[in-house]
Amino acid sequence: MVTEFQNTQVLLLATVLLAACLAKLTVRERAAGVPDHVHGVPVPAGLARVTALRRSRGLNVGLGLGEGVLGLALLVTPQLPVRVAVALAFAAATWVVGELRVRRPDAGCGCFGGLSSKRVGRRSVLRAMLFTACAVASLGAPLPGLQVLRDVPAQVALLLTVELALFAALSPEVPALVERGARARGRGRPPVPCERRRSPVTETYRALYDSPAWVEHENVVASAVPLDVWREGCWRFVVFPARMNERDMEVVFAVSTAERDRTVRSAVVQADPADSADSADSAGSDVSATL
Repeated sequence: MVTEFQNTQVLLLATVLLAACLAKLTVRERAAGVPDHVHGVPVPAGLARVTALRRSRGLNVGLGLGEGVLGLALLVTPQLPVRVAVALAFAAATWVVGELRVRRPDAGCGCFGGLSSKRVGRRSVLRAMLFTACAVASLGAPLPGLQVLRDVPAQVALLLTVELALFAALSPEVPALVERGARARGRGRPPVPCERRRSPVTETYRALYDSPAWVEHENVVASAVPLDVWREGCWRFVVFPARMNERDMEVVFAVSTAERDRTVRSAVVQADPADSADSADSAGSDVSATL
């Protein structure tokens, strides 16, 4: 059973590497500049350069070809150096994904090319860690992937199916791929401008609660019920009461109503109990000035 488990990891990693290679070579990330600030905090020059390199088409092609070579090597040879190289590659990817989550919450990992453009979340970090564990487990596998495929035992087929389903559940790229397919089928219909697009309040709350801006301020928010909610053009503003340093404050969130890449911005302002409406409008203007 241990041998079958190890052989399954070889097939799994080869599949993932070849899929990552194909995605990097065929799915391009939307062109975008590299911001100097994230939520008002300056981005270190080194990290900005790393992000710029990650978005380089030439680097993505090179990484994709390297992943393709490793994936093919897993299929044709059981040599230990190949397995070690794969384990090191996944360990390095785990470190990069973890750093992006902590220090660049606005940047996608690029793991599967343009499909990985959304910000790095816990699922992406966990997935990278599990892939690294699978790569370590595959070090002792006696067979190359193609030889396993010639006569797939029932245990290997079942385990591979379960692992692929697990990693699909941890992959934000799957919904992105489905969304791209839906857009391709509906191509020819002009997109609805964000200021005219129907955006339910529930959609705004989902985007807000999943954003780094909310994580940054949720500990000072004094109530789950907002003081005010209104929409201006491509943004919906949500105002929450807050308590900071024994003072009554207000946190104003501006949530994009765009169909994709919903940006969330925030600002903290002094609460004005005498004129809460004017205070909220002023706070909205403060946030708007940063958009």
